[in-house]
Amino acid sequence: MEKKFFAIGAFLAGLSVATGSYGAHGLQKIVDIELVHTWEKAVRYQMFHAFALFFVVWAMTQWVDQAKTLKYAGWSFIWGTILFSGSIYIRVFTGDLETAYTTLFNPAYITPFGGVLMIVGWGLLMWAALKAE
Repeated sequence: MEKKFFAIGAFLAGLSVATGSYGAHGLQKIVDIELVHTWEKAVRYQMFHAFALFFVVWAMTQWVDQAKTLKYAGWSFIWGTILFSGSIYIRVFTGDLETAYTTLFNPAYITPFGGVLMIVGWGLLMWAALKAE
């Protein structure tokens, strides 16, 4: 699991650099500056949580007895990043930041779930640290 989390973290970090670069050099030519700032927030959170996966991998090597909790933390960070940052990227491309929330699958509904998963991941990481022997 450590290799998988490390590889996914590296992928998310690299993708964060690429999406950040696109936001700085390409996106600002086609969307409103407010949307570029929103895009940058998604990029920033994606990078933070790529590094969170590296913390999980480190913790897995240190606190072997907490492997299950740390595995849940890692998956929470991954899915939280996909849902949070991914839904923001979609919202920026569609220009749908002030939506009327007309459908359940509207990205505006998905973003908070991603944020909650990120918070859950940090809570699980904290729990593993407190319970580690």
